[in-house]
Amino acid sequence: MICAPSFLSSDFSKLKDEIRSISHAKWLHFDVMDGKFVSNKTYDHHMLSEIKTYSDQFFDCHLMIEKPENYVQNYIDHHADLITFHYEATDDPLSLIKLIKKQGVQVGISIKPNTDVIALDPLLKDLDLILIMSVEPGQGGQSFIHGSLKKIKYLDEQRKLHDYPYLIEVDGGINHHTAKLVKEAGVDVIVVGSYIFNQANRNQIIKDLENV
Repeated sequence: MICAPSFLSSDFSKLKDEIRSISHAKWLHFDVMDGKFVSNKTYDHHMLSEIKTYSDQFFDCHLMIEKPENYVQNYIDHHADLITFHYEATDDPLSLIKLIKKQGVQVGISIKPNTDVIALDPLLKDLDLILIMSVEPGQGGQSFIHGSLKKIKYLDEQRKLHDYPYLIEVDGGINHHTAKLVKEAGVDVIVVGSYIFNQANRNQIIKDLENV
């Protein structure tokens, strides 16, 4: 699996050193929150440009924001490699998917734990990635919701049945134990935050998670 560390729980006063401490990871996960779609508020597109000066990782941007269609261009312009927005946050997800892909950026869609994964069926063929939230979005350190495994298995079955090319990503409560569970269910990318940043040998943890 690909391990995409979320640096939300890192020490922002020494962010350059924190990002370098996870240099083994090919992907870097950006948790963008607006204080509206979710209760917390984090950073915006300027964070991408800052980190780009010392990181050549794949920028995996998860927009937990209302009306993402009004903001995606900022992330495209500031070096996002993949933009994931929430199905629940926009009235016309297909148009937004096409807008992002037209500019040569990969596109993903995410759903909250209470959203039925079947709602994504009409969009599956157009997506590069689907992000299953295995916790309620907006806060780190929550416990893994085991009902997420059914959604992951469903998405894996659909792409095998229809030869869809999307990756399946999961975010929330991932550690060595839950990483094994989601891998068995069909996950390609795991987002891991506090479990990595609470430990000293972060690159070794990343390597271990990639190969559970």
